Amino acid sequence: MTLDKDIIYLKHVLECIATIETYVAGGAKIFFDNVMIKDATLRQLQTMAESTMRISQAVKEKLPAVDWKKLAAFRHILVHDYLGDIDPELVWAHIEHRPPELNRQ
Repeated sequence: MTLDKDIIYLKHVLECIATIETYVAGGAKIFFDNVMIKDATLRQLQTMAESTMRISQAVKEKLPAVDWKKLAAFRHILVHDYLGDIDPELVWAHIEHRPPELNRQ
């Protein structure tokens, strides 16, 4: 993969983080009470995690503080457990911790 594609995916991750932050700016209550906000946030998390899976190994090695395997596992949960098995509390914990962590990296 070229560095250009890595840059595109890294920018996409940052855009998803910014969008998620906008969606849940009202805090946990809006996430838990508004189905559209929850659905839109889950979609952003899914596409963000998908982009992280497409970043080259060389770039990932330069950012060892990011837990790339956890992001991939989280993406699999979002994609494959969509029939109601997704724990909203787990997702909220992810929203509070993972995107800011990625943003810092």
